[in-house]
Amino acid sequence: MVLVTGGTGLLGSHLLVRLAQDGQKVRVLFRSTQKIERVRKVFDYYFSEKSGTYFDLLEWVEGDLLDLVDLSNAFKDITTVYHCAGFVSFAQRDFTKLMKINREGTANVVNFCLKYHVQKLVYVSSTAAIGGDEGAIITEQTKWVQSPDTSPYSISKYSAEKEVWRGIEEGLPAVIVNPSVIFGAGNWDESSLTILRTVASGFPFYTTGSNAFVDARDVAEIMVLLMKSDSLNERYLCLGESISFKELMTLIALKLQKKPPHINTPKWMMGLTWRIASIVSLFTGKSPAITKYSSKTAFGNKVYANDKIKTSLNFQFRNLNDTIENAINGKIE
Repeated sequence: MVLVTGGTGLLGSHLLVRLAQDGQKVRVLFRSTQKIERVRKVFDYYFSEKSGTYFDLLEWVEGDLLDLVDLSNAFKDITTVYHCAGFVSFAQRDFTKLMKINREGTANVVNFCLKYHVQKLVYVSSTAAIGGDEGAIITEQTKWVQSPDTSPYSISKYSAEKEVWRGIEEGLPAVIVNPSVIFGAGNWDESSLTILRTVASGFPFYTTGSNAFVDARDVAEIMVLLMKSDSLNERYLCLGESISFKELMTLIALKLQKKPPHINTPKWMMGLTWRIASIVSLFTGKSPAITKYSSKTAFGNKVYANDKIKTSLNFQFRNLNDTIENAINGKIE
């Protein structure tokens, strides 16, 4: 049986869809019953009238990555593991939580994989866990260098990867995938899909940065292919197209029949905004919507290479136009 952590997330739900297509019996570790219903809606979107048949292949087990008893129950009779679960935040105040869930949670998964002699682990990291300077082409071999500008999220995902490498040294068969920004069918109030709701609201501002984007269906397919392959002890960058934020938001706006962003946000304004947001968060107790690190990303222009995964699996990524259309058509409330 297959175990999937983080199956209620954007990528996790697409992985469950892909595994269901193979008729796989899958155990899914979850924390929120409400999110299970959202996964069901994703299945409805992709499978229509056959949704129930595929959804019934899933066995839902409530549990927490930090609870060893929960994990012990989840790992019974498991042969392979997809570890998608994680916490995303760019707020410094969330650093302890990020390290707890992303690093310690991954360490627990690795330990149980070793204990139960799991045949293979596929771990979902992020491009945030890979170093690299602007202007240079970033590959799987690019050296990680931590600086004052390194986000808490990046540190936590890099630390989580180190736990997987530790497991590999102890004999665990594993591979790591590092997706860029992911788009797919899902709720527009969560993860990277919030940009769709932002554009849909008629947001007029854009920044001069750029990033790489990838279809959730492609990442899920790559994960399944890597699980079936002989590939071990490797990491793979997973990204489709690199595009500026202005171009991306314009593409989304045109598909939503909204006015494209037309006001260039200067760096000083973004700097003022994240500082004000940080002060406001002190009074509200909530993480700021914009942080120093997300502000830097908005103006960053890192270039990632996807040659390794394309060559290894003879894989072709979907074009961004198709990816955006799917994310729009697959909107889930």
